[in-house]
Amino acid sequence: MFEQLAQQFGVDSVINNPAVPNEKNEAVIGEASNSVMSGLQKLVSEGGMDQLAGLFQGNNAADSNNPVVQKLTQELTGNLGQKFGFSASDATGVASKLIPQILGSLVGKAKDPNDSSFEISDIIGAISGGGDNAGIMDAISKYGGQFGLDQNGDGKVDMSDAMDAVTKKGGIGGMLGGLFGK
Repeated sequence: MFEQLAQQFGVDSVINNPAVPNEKNEAVIGEASNSVMSGLQKLVSEGGMDQLAGLFQGNNAADSNNPVVQKLTQELTGNLGQKFGFSASDATGVASKLIPQILGSLVGKAKDPNDSSFEISDIIGAISGGGDNAGIMDAISKYGGQFGLDQNGDGKVDMSDAMDAVTKKGGIGGMLGGLFGK
């Protein structure tokens, strides 16, 4: 999922960038994808659910002033310098253009009910690594209304919302799709 977005936006910021040698294009795009994934995982593991929820609110996911965008941009900048020997200015140039584009598109697709290419559940699964989702599920309960998961409008995301999703959408698949806006 992150790789697809990194490739999509990597054309301008990596492939057409004279500071990035052509033989390193694919590796740099892969590093951007890995940096987004590992950065979001690190954010969650360090208790940054408020920041993650803030990323999905409003239209600030592509804003370079967003704390999550800043963290991931710094991480990619460091990785590009360390792994590929990029100068600080070249690494910053690539990262500061690529990270906001990737996050902006990711959040936009996840929030778009007409775009099923990225589901919130897929993003949560990728960030959590498919392991213990307790912290993420707690955050979904806390912030679920902001993500549109509160099916019955009672101000919280709980089993009642799951049951409402089953009723509205039919079956378990419908419930999951209903909870995650699809």
